[in-house]
Amino acid sequence: MKEILLQYGLSPDDFTVQPFGNGLINSTWIVESRSLQKRYILQKINQQVFKQPADIAFNIRLIDAYLKIHAPAYLFVSPIKNLEGADMVKSDGAYYRMFPFVTNSKTIDVVEKPEQAYEAAKQFGRFTKLLFGFDARSLKITLPDFHNLSLRYKQFEESLNNGNPERLVQSKELIDEVIAHKHIVATYEKLSSTLQRRCTHHDTKISNVLFDRHDKGLCVIDLDTVMPGYFISDVGDMIRTYVCQVNEEEKDFSRIEIRPAFYQAIIDGYLSEMGEELTDEEKKLFHYAGCFMIYMQALRFLTDHLNNDVYYGAKYIGHNFVRAGNQITLLNRLMAFNPG
Repeated sequence: MKEILLQYGLSPDDFTVQPFGNGLINSTWIVESRSLQKRYILQKINQQVFKQPADIAFNIRLIDAYLKIHAPAYLFVSPIKNLEGADMVKSDGAYYRMFPFVTNSKTIDVVEKPEQAYEAAKQFGRFTKLLFGFDARSLKITLPDFHNLSLRYKQFEESLNNGNPERLVQSKELIDEVIAHKHIVATYEKLSSTLQRRCTHHDTKISNVLFDRHDKGLCVIDLDTVMPGYFISDVGDMIRTYVCQVNEEEKDFSRIEIRPAFYQAIIDGYLSEMGEELTDEEKKLFHYAGCFMIYMQALRFLTDHLNNDVYYGAKYIGHNFVRAGNQITLLNRLMAFNPG
């Protein structure tokens, strides 16, 4: 890390660098001064996922400039510039960026209370609302077709023709269930021509919100996936990851259930900011949004299982099969859930 610190004008003799957080894509460290009250967050961009790191930097600069003019009071955590005025540095072929550490802030890995779900949904809604006048078309596409459900289904169909023969036989029941829910794709294809495209975060897990000590939301972070998109992506991902007490790694499917208070908290929190921005038709799509994102994740896990785990990898044999079954179970629970 010595070369990287020097590019930011930081003395390697005075700063320590330790791993930080539980992110699955980028590598993250906390950089702390031994003698000064200074802390930073250092991240290495995963170029296996983000092929063009410069596009991420471009998007963040555009958003930062817009918010400085139109919402100067909003806490937007932008990268620190290095000694040459760049917002990224390169070392051994890899790209890194440094952020200020927000004092008296914290992140949450697991949603434990409906109030946390409300605050997170409010922050993601606020982020999109503040960028209402921003031309989302000016953003670079950092992950092409990231939430394109039609493409994900096509990739699933290709795996049925080219996947591991043994796994195809073993997965027949789950494959049949996935196909039975293809109507979710048909709805997406009908909606995608009418929904408004906005500046959308696309990765609304709870750990991408900064909270204060009292669990009040401060702002959203990790903006690598910010692109033009539909609100169902952000709302759907919150429903997928907040409403159940267990995540996609859970093998005991009997523990998968919908928590009504958490579901309602997401809707209330998001609408507290976006209520005047969404159309009446969009407001009817919250339940579909959850189905959309859960189904897409089930497709991706099952496709990867049939393709011998080439995308997500696997910590044990059948890992992605379990994940796919977990998400289909969650989808069925949500489809049976009547929000009232």
